[in-house]
Amino acid sequence: MAEVNYICKRTVVSTKPVQPGKSHPLSVLDRLVEPSRHVMVVYYYRTDRSRERLGEVTQKLREGLAEVLTYFPPVTGRLVRTESRGSGEGGWSVKCNDAGVRMVEARAKGSVEDWLRNVDWEKEKRLIHWEEMYHKPYFWSTFYVQLTEFEGGGYAIGLSCSHLLSDPICATVLIKAWADVTLRGKMTSPPLFHQLPAHRPGSRTPNKDPFINLCSQRPTSTNQSATSSASVHGKHKTISLSFSDQMVRSCVASAQAHAGGPSPSPFEALAGLIWAVVSKVKGRRDGLVGLTMGLDIRKLLGLDDGFFGNCMVYSQIQPNSEENCLLAAAMAIREEKAKFEKEKVMDLIEWLEDNDGSKPTQQTLACSDLLCLNLESIDPRWAIFEDGSSPIQTSLYIEPTCDRGQFLVLPSPSEDGPLSRTVMIKLPRDEADKLLEDDLILQFAPTVLMGV
Repeated sequence: MAEVNYICKRTVVSTKPVQPGKSHPLSVLDRLVEPSRHVMVVYYYRTDRSRERLGEVTQKLREGLAEVLTYFPPVTGRLVRTESRGSGEGGWSVKCNDAGVRMVEARAKGSVEDWLRNVDWEKEKRLIHWEEMYHKPYFWSTFYVQLTEFEGGGYAIGLSCSHLLSDPICATVLIKAWADVTLRGKMTSPPLFHQLPAHRPGSRTPNKDPFINLCSQRPTSTNQSATSSASVHGKHKTISLSFSDQMVRSCVASAQAHAGGPSPSPFEALAGLIWAVVSKVKGRRDGLVGLTMGLDIRKLLGLDDGFFGNCMVYSQIQPNSEENCLLAAAMAIREEKAKFEKEKVMDLIEWLEDNDGSKPTQQTLACSDLLCLNLESIDPRWAIFEDGSSPIQTSLYIEPTCDRGQFLVLPSPSEDGPLSRTVMIKLPRDEADKLLEDDLILQFAPTVLMGV
């Protein structure tokens, strides 16, 4: 086990006080998320140790964090319960009291390159600080940062946060804003804290059921306590695969129905590839295992990229084909994505608002499927804290893991080309090992960043 020394834990507050009495209500999409779920991100950077002494990077980034938190009042706030409409507890909101973000400072032996040569989840989680919700949530920080400097050069930024307040896109928006303020003294894309689009006049239809075309299933794990979450980590293995631009183009060509026909997107092709292979390693000879797909709907709803809050919708895919090949999987994903239309998504949001808290059984369906998230709108290459130093590798997790596993498709931080992608996969250990040996995966020969 690589040695990581934890130096201190402190609270970082914004440089300007928050307006007294300010609060941030959570949207219906925020409230669909279990309080136990959280997002974890790790960014790795190189540094020239001959130019900077150990500790200088940490100090500079800590000062930049205090500056950027001024623009993110909900991040430094604390969760409180709102008044209940009926019996039982009310929902969550954030009291923007500038209580701060918990920050851990650490140092690790060797260089960042040494670390990445044999990194795995057990090592990587030592770079991410997270605390389960206290029995008194008001004293619990919903965001945590860990800065780890490598004695041989390089550093890692680990960010973890409650999924109640932030989806994976928001987590990376915060890191990008932090980088902008640290490097340039200002943000290029300020965050926007506002509610989802308002109701449409005359759109109310009594007894309308939006689940016919688009489901609001939220991904959950049947293991929700800290103890059971640890057991899930024990029986699951994380794999990170890097697909070069040329590999993705080859996968897209293989997933094309016929010459001259419409080409699948990089996400459709790669998600289809992983879905087909996972179905095989799970023992399905015919057809595909159930898949729940999550898509970012910011652009669909006309929201700015800086919209801060949960803005993903999940849909179950019911494939018609009895094959578990790449082509069948990619086509099923393509057809399901086509159902994500603005009117249907607005129907879903309005239905959730009308029924918020009154029909919990329809809003708390457990995800018993394989989970797939399209995170292509994330671009880690622009999170630059020092001139000419973009991330050399990134990792992203959503925990606890769904029992059947999950995989995330996101852009690669490499400069290999616009279509290069990283796919992070978490499966039961025996299935993960089989996936790496599958002929279809070997055909495209992705670089294994984690999971060897």
